[in-house]
Amino acid sequence: MQKNNIGEIYQRPWGTYQTVAFKDNYQIKIITVNPGGRLSLQKHSKRAEHWVVVKGNPTFTINDTAKTYQVNDRVFIPIATKHRMENFTDTDAVIIEVQVGDYLGEDDIVRLEDVYGRS
Repeated sequence: MQKNNIGEIYQRPWGTYQTVAFKDNYQIKIITVNPGGRLSLQKHSKRAEHWVVVKGNPTFTINDTAKTYQVNDRVFIPIATKHRMENFTDTDAVIIEVQVGDYLGEDDIVRLEDVYGRS
């Protein structure tokens, strides 16, 4: 399993993420999406995710429904559910992501659509 270093900040085309906890069946990340940033439309086969908005007004797409969220809002993304986070505002959007599952590797991402050309 590809494992992230605790505390290290990883740059992505859409912003950053930082793993703050990693145990056998859960991982906690801080995800920051820059203004105009957009994660790939994706799904996972081995983990579910819980997202809590801590800053900004991100738009989450869950399956075929897109909705803008506020600070303190939360969503649950079951295993195999299509999802994406976007930031249409002019300030950073930040969420706390809790991944729960038997396998938490970064290679458990099936990208269905990606504006940055990643497969």
